Amino acid sequence: MSTSSHSSRLAVCSWSLQPISPSDLFLALDAIGIRRVQLALDPLREQSEIWGCFGTEAAQRGVSIVSGMFGMIGEDYSTLESIKATGGVVPDGTWEQNWQNIQKVAGIAAGLGLKLVTFHAGFLPHEESDLDFGKLFTRVSMIAELFAKYEIHLGFETGQETAETLKSFLIKLGHPLVGVNFDPANMLLYDKGNPIAALHTLAPWLKQCHIKDAVRTTTPGTWGNEVPVGTGEVDWKAFFQTLSDIEYTGHLSIEREAGDQRVRDILSAREYVTDLI
Repeated sequence: MSTSSHSSRLAVCSWSLQPISPSDLFLALDAIGIRRVQLALDPLREQSEIWGCFGTEAAQRGVSIVSGMFGMIGEDYSTLESIKATGGVVPDGTWEQNWQNIQKVAGIAAGLGLKLVTFHAGFLPHEESDLDFGKLFTRVSMIAELFAKYEIHLGFETGQETAETLKSFLIKLGHPLVGVNFDPANMLLYDKGNPIAALHTLAPWLKQCHIKDAVRTTTPGTWGNEVPVGTGEVDWKAFFQTLSDIEYTGHLSIEREAGDQRVRDILSAREYVTDLI
């Protein structure tokens, strides 16, 4: 693929920029020079007085919303064990409120005309005999059917399980609108395998990719470290070659969740990716 074909599909994850208002986000996008965004939808649900008109304002400014994202309440990312216990739709204590929120988010996504929304489902059990498997399967199916009513595709964030485990789950789920939002850095952060091999495994379900980099932990059971794109262990040349081989034509959304120079790091990622391909 040519440089232009990739760069014209670059987007920015809105939450990476930590905006407090739409104008704050637009200023950051102007500085980066990318007019496409994957939009965090929870602010539109929680602060409609601030974010409620984002779709209209984005259209007026020539900013396109390529996809959405929603999170879950009660998640604790401080350690791998804490996020395994609190992440996604598995915990019973937060499920009722999360389900209410998800239903509102689906309506917001539909109102924005989105065709793809991504989320962390939580840690998928390795075996169907696991007590959490049936519960997670049922809840994910509910979410998938909800978004399907709006003809919106869903993308699971990768990394919290191996690519093979996720592949098996997707095959069993068998939902035509459900796939993956592939994040190569998450495979390293969660220490769940080689990102390029995982990309090959999950290629048939690829809905969107994140551009993020990381260094794998040297201490099993602990987090790896997110680093600026091009300075970590993701083999970006192989990554883009694989996308070309599988004829992926979706968006590539730059995500940065660490550090205090987000605009600079995302701009650097944009330049790195553009120079590479």
